[in-house]
Amino acid sequence: MTQTDNKTILYSALEVAKLCGVVNQTAINWIKNNHLKAFNTPGGQFRVYPADLMEFMRSRNIQVPVEVRIACGEKVSAPDSILIVDDDRGLNSVVAKYIKSKFSDLSVYQAFDGFEAGSLMTEKQPGILILDLDLPGIDGFDLCRRINESERFGKPSIIVITALENDEIEAKVKNLGVKSFMKKPLDLAKIVDTIKKIIENEKD
Repeated sequence: MTQTDNKTILYSALEVAKLCGVVNQTAINWIKNNHLKAFNTPGGQFRVYPADLMEFMRSRNIQVPVEVRIACGEKVSAPDSILIVDDDRGLNSVVAKYIKSKFSDLSVYQAFDGFEAGSLMTEKQPGILILDLDLPGIDGFDLCRRINESERFGKPSIIVITALENDEIEAKVKNLGVKSFMKKPLDLAKIVDTIKKIIENEKD
């Protein structure tokens, strides 16, 4: 993505491909076949305006990433969904049930491993993520880093939960953009209070 001198955001064909989850050639074909509006730079490169990309994505039922919506001037509202990621199915379900009982307007999703979490985050783009660091087959720290650095997942507010015993963990995850850190066993009331604060901050 580039910005011109007047701060207009433009996407290259490669960036369009990544945002739509296709290969670069597919995005180029969309443009060449006039399915997606674009223009050529003096150097012969394709550039697409956010509004044209959003219109195209919605016409194809492709989920529009938060970064494109913001670039189009849309106000991204307070979180309306939450994803709980913990391989302890019993705890995951207890937390999900409790949150549902306190937030009737929040959609609550559950994932029990890193693969399922990544799929749901891309598909649903939850506004809040409750993440256990110690997941099978995935580095929770690396996941936090990727979420913090990429627009792909919609920049959810992350609440880390862990049973790991290490005094440096909290500082480490907060440096990766994590909003809140909690040790197991969990205090469900504290989780609810944290979610309330995140929602209120998003509304301000």
